[in-house]
Amino acid sequence: MATDVIMPQMGESIFEGTITKWLKKPGEKVERDEPLFEISTDKVDAEIPSPAAGVLKEIKVSEGQTVPIQTVVGVIDGAGGASASASAPAPAKQEPAKQETRQREDEKPAPASAPTKSQAAKADASAVGAQPSAQPSPRPVAATGAAAPPQRPGTEKVRSSPLVRRLAKENNIDLTQVPGTGAGGRVSKKDILSVMESGSASQAAPAPSYARPAAPPPPSGGQAQTVLEVGVPRERMYFGNYSVEPMSVMRQKIAEHMVMSKRVSPHVYSIDEADVTGLVKLRNQKKDEFERATGSKLTFMPFFIRAAVEGLRAFPTVNSSVDGTNIVFHRECNIGIAVALDWGLIVPVIKNAEEKNFLGLQRTINDLAERARAKRLKPEEVQEGTFSITNPGVFGGLMGLPVISQPNVAILGLGTIEKRPVVLDDAIAIRSMVYLTLSYDHRVVDGAIAHQFMGKVKHFLENWTESIL
Repeated sequence: MATDVIMPQMGESIFEGTITKWLKKPGEKVERDEPLFEISTDKVDAEIPSPAAGVLKEIKVSEGQTVPIQTVVGVIDGAGGASASASAPAPAKQEPAKQETRQREDEKPAPASAPTKSQAAKADASAVGAQPSAQPSPRPVAATGAAAPPQRPGTEKVRSSPLVRRLAKENNIDLTQVPGTGAGGRVSKKDILSVMESGSASQAAPAPSYARPAAPPPPSGGQAQTVLEVGVPRERMYFGNYSVEPMSVMRQKIAEHMVMSKRVSPHVYSIDEADVTGLVKLRNQKKDEFERATGSKLTFMPFFIRAAVEGLRAFPTVNSSVDGTNIVFHRECNIGIAVALDWGLIVPVIKNAEEKNFLGLQRTINDLAERARAKRLKPEEVQEGTFSITNPGVFGGLMGLPVISQPNVAILGLGTIEKRPVVLDDAIAIRSMVYLTLSYDHRVVDGAIAHQFMGKVKHFLENWTESIL
């Protein structure tokens, strides 16, 4: 009996995924729940288990392709089911594949001379007394002869993912004017990229005069660069002896998020240092006992998380987000911890860190880090962070100036803990010191608040009184 392998939905706001690697080849045996392929989404990378035991008969979606959820990406032949698998599949199981085909066809832009009626009406209504445009902007329509999806009224909520909404906002695109080819008329990432490439969507506002010029066309076979635009002519990068390697999907996501964050948030940095000699002595004295009693290794990160939580409680502006001209103050302290992977970076989130004791924090940190490296995180475990911590010190970095993880307004960077001579009670002493760096969004966090927050964190670290067992 043949079993279809589908692209799963990895979260409520995720509607498409990219297959990054097939772990089995056609003709190879696979056990039920054995990892079959790897996917990358807007939120997380994950290994997808096989839905059945048998032989991988066919791969329908190759590595590097992005498809909507519920799309059939492969077929598994059950043991002894060769004859059944040879028969035509039921019409219901062809539907995702048909939808994928329609989406590819719908992404073809229409000729520039075919604007829609509602677009023309909108242009007339917004340009009273102005000269009409010599040539109206084109709109993508279906290339299959079927009618294009109807435009939505301006007040109707557009169904789309957070990534699509962000790209639309960055490029001044009115999502109500973009036909959605996804399930139920949802605007997919392919839809918005197609509009960005053709420049055919109704613009919500003209691009500012200081905007960077459009990037040159990508090399043959490359993808549109969207927010990953270059700042110098491409010919200045291709010279001498070089090799070219495409970015992984995760690397592209990281690049998009970092460029977007620098565009959105005016970054300001504050640096302080803390004397953590007492914490170093405590850890050295208790680490063996802690591991025997709890089964978890004792690290420095829970100390810093507890200190950050105290700082966020005292200065809630640092634990907020910006929504237009509104400030959203979060009551929970959901702390994102940057985890370095061999293939990139991911930020799993410790939810409600203010409710956890020291041991709870340590176990959660170890669990999230282990599953992040094994690609077993769930999408909800990398969402809804309110503040972030990154630790370049674990690699020997003295300090760093990290980029804010949106939609947070601040991120704490931890330098390496090292012994340095310091002045203590008018005498030179050797102490274990660490640099603390706070990157913050100056739209809502001022320098006074930032330094008071850092002072609170420093005081908590230098005067630790909590039990760790």
